[in-house]
Amino acid sequence: MDDTRRSTPRLRDRRGRGMRGPAVLPETPGRPALRTARERFDDLALGIVTEIDARWQDRLGLVEYAVEDTPQIPDDWSSPTVPLSSLVRGSGATPTRLVLFRRPIERRCETRSDLEALVLTVVVEQVAELLGIDAEQVDPRYESGDD
Repeated sequence: MDDTRRSTPRLRDRRGRGMRGPAVLPETPGRPALRTARERFDDLALGIVTEIDARWQDRLGLVEYAVEDTPQIPDDWSSPTVPLSSLVRGSGATPTRLVLFRRPIERRCETRSDLEALVLTVVVEQVAELLGIDAEQVDPRYESGDD
């Protein structure tokens, strides 16, 4: 065998597929180094919900906020669009529940700023419905699509 071939470093494996394995090593073993789309969406939603809930807590009362991947649409659903959120008013000891549906929201957004704006819009409109006020009053960053 020729010694010159052996002394050159290999840039690919013998089948030409290139490097295998993770490009970034995790800080904590067993936990991915990069956050998933779900974790990034949860953090975004938590930031928006926390801010709005703190502002309106005295009028909202007990509200549970949640994020689900997709809605469960009943067989008799007649609308051509998929809901972006669900609001179930509480009664008695049962709290009101506001659920954001991550995948339908993400599918309507091209950029991170679009995603932030849509999550803000959905949360503000649902909170406005709960409070019985205009959405513009809930958060000054809200922009209606009526322009």
